[in-house]
Amino acid sequence: MMFTAEDPTVNQLEALAAERLGKEAALFVPSGTMANLASILSHCGRGEEAILGDRCHSFLYEAGGMSALGGVHPYPIANQPDGTMRLSDVEAAVRPDNVHFPKTRLICLENTHNRCGGVAVTLEYTEALGRLAVRHGLALHLDGARIFNASVALGVEPKRLAAAADSVTFCLSKGLCAPVGSLICGGAAFIDRGRRIRKQLGGGMRQAGVLAAAGIVALEAMVTRLAEDHARARRLADGLRELRGIEVEETERMTNMVFVHLGPEAPLPAAGLAERLNAHRVKVGVIGDDRLRLVVHYWIRDEQIEATLRAFRDTASSIQ
Repeated sequence: MMFTAEDPTVNQLEALAAERLGKEAALFVPSGTMANLASILSHCGRGEEAILGDRCHSFLYEAGGMSALGGVHPYPIANQPDGTMRLSDVEAAVRPDNVHFPKTRLICLENTHNRCGGVAVTLEYTEALGRLAVRHGLALHLDGARIFNASVALGVEPKRLAAAADSVTFCLSKGLCAPVGSLICGGAAFIDRGRRIRKQLGGGMRQAGVLAAAGIVALEAMVTRLAEDHARARRLADGLRELRGIEVEETERMTNMVFVHLGPEAPLPAAGLAERLNAHRVKVGVIGDDRLRLVVHYWIRDEQIEATLRAFRDTASSIQ
């Protein structure tokens, strides 16, 4: 017997998410990592293979869950600066039918692409990757943690960006500002498989309506304001370019992230600079000895952008 969800608010959120992404059904899960893992395990069996970018979140930052918990073999392909993988590289990675090889089942794409500067991946590329997947009888999973940022940046509806994908996930607690939760969207049979895997992963939640209610607010009230975050990120990037030793990484189709490289004239290495900035109540992400990530969101307003730039300037001047 098919499981019947009982919480009406969760049901409402899942129906809204499915409609926004143009899919038959959706499933509410606690986190983006669980959303991607449950999706991959719903597409692939043990000993099967998923092709994905070498800088994507599922490969770098999800504790190897697809392998550790699902026995799924990752085949990483070099990500290009615009968040894509070369189609020729993806096609070359598709395994022939040979007893020595794992079976290729899935291609994974990320949009926006976190480690490629928060870039929005174009509709044209996503559709081309989708056609490649169909040609080889593969499924396409879209890690759309920030797909609504991509939608706003590109001027393309989320359901169009997700149309070529068999499954898509998105996060409620990033730019959409809800306290917790992500959604998996796809066909009804796929979501039924995902519901069982969610239970196996410990993601079943009782009395989740209060969380789902925040998710509904996120979808209904927060999407239309994402352009404000993008504009403030550009303002932050412009201000940082004026500082000695700070090299802003140029990104086409920029969204709400700013990545900076610290040159030889920077006052401190990344970890030291982050520590000094924290004393000014400015938190930045350290992602290397000489690389920082700054993310703009609902709680960052114009005055916080100016305060961040002052903190960078004051930190530099206090050391020189």
